[in-house]
Amino acid sequence: MAQTMDPNNMPILSEASVSVEIETEDMTLNIGPQHPSTHGVLRLVAKINGEKISSVEPVLGYMHRGYEKLAEVRTYPQVTTLVNRIDWVSGFANEIPFIAGAEKLMEIEVPERAQYIRLILTEMARISSHFVFNGAFPLEIGALTPIFLAMEDRERVLDLLESVTGGRFHPNFNRIGGVKPAAGAGPTTKKDIQDLPAGFYHDTKVAMQKVLEAVDRFEDLIGGNEVFQIRTKNVGVLPKEVAEEYGVSGPILRASGVEFDLRKQSNYLPYDKFDFEIPIGENGDCFDRWSVRTSEMRESAKIILQAIDDMPSGPIQAKVPKVIKVPKGQTYVRAENPKGEMGYYIISEGGLGPYRLKIRTASFSNISILPIMLEGALLPDLIAIMGSLDFVLGDVDR
Repeated sequence: MAQTMDPNNMPILSEASVSVEIETEDMTLNIGPQHPSTHGVLRLVAKINGEKISSVEPVLGYMHRGYEKLAEVRTYPQVTTLVNRIDWVSGFANEIPFIAGAEKLMEIEVPERAQYIRLILTEMARISSHFVFNGAFPLEIGALTPIFLAMEDRERVLDLLESVTGGRFHPNFNRIGGVKPAAGAGPTTKKDIQDLPAGFYHDTKVAMQKVLEAVDRFEDLIGGNEVFQIRTKNVGVLPKEVAEEYGVSGPILRASGVEFDLRKQSNYLPYDKFDFEIPIGENGDCFDRWSVRTSEMRESAKIILQAIDDMPSGPIQAKVPKVIKVPKGQTYVRAENPKGEMGYYIISEGGLGPYRLKIRTASFSNISILPIMLEGALLPDLIAIMGSLDFVLGDVDR
């Protein structure tokens, strides 16, 4: 410390250098249970030391609706109205593995045209879900513009879903053995079933071209933004070993470098007839999780365009009894939903509805890694890391 003397020979401190470390105790911070950034009701109990997070405990159960028990007192056709509300952002996709499980127990072969229709609408649900993510995630870390663009582009896809199923969020469109006639197809007879509305092929091609343009725009507007890169690159890194150990699935798993997609590994829908890539990340950070989902939108649009050009003819419904009774047995069918693996373990005792139903949702396993990812992270990065997981609390609590 340098000293000078004033005219009265009193010392004057000119340049002072003081280093003081203040020890503080961890502070408990309750986030929620109604935080607006979690697409539902979640509570986090976080212990923080200054700006760093020491530990986090997710507290679940605020949205529990007991779907697994409700299914025990519903018939198989009625269960579809329940399951498409689990992840309300991608409702149509939720119906597929449950219906496929019942068909497997009944040994029903679904007509090829019905399978194609299911596949097209499932990929539309994936695109719709990823549009929500591309609007919400940048918004949660401070970017306002993308959500307006994403919601506008998403409307075209929802309009197509509505024209076929009659619903934008909860279609209840699949039937054991196939699908029901399209909502906008007009009067139908047994001899002439109109399964898709007029102009659907043309409108779908136009909409998918708009999706491809939107993906290019997002990659420039969002991915090319320096602030977005700073907030997401090397933030919330999830090593692939940890992701696999915790049962993480979907885009989060692929962002960590694991090339696993049930559309390539399973035959619940005829994905093997289409040419598409599986986007994967390198670092497993928030940026990679955004990038993988955005790239998946492009691949989904390609799948839909291929399916439209190669749509088979034929019936949309197999012959099934008027009263559905599933033979005694049990099975597990899983599918690659927009947020990851969605599976249904069905136990049948030969009745009108499931004897027991276990639902494996993607968000429940994906959210389990929050304590690992948030330990040691900076408090401002908490929302960025949570948002990059793209979970829905109905998919967690079910």
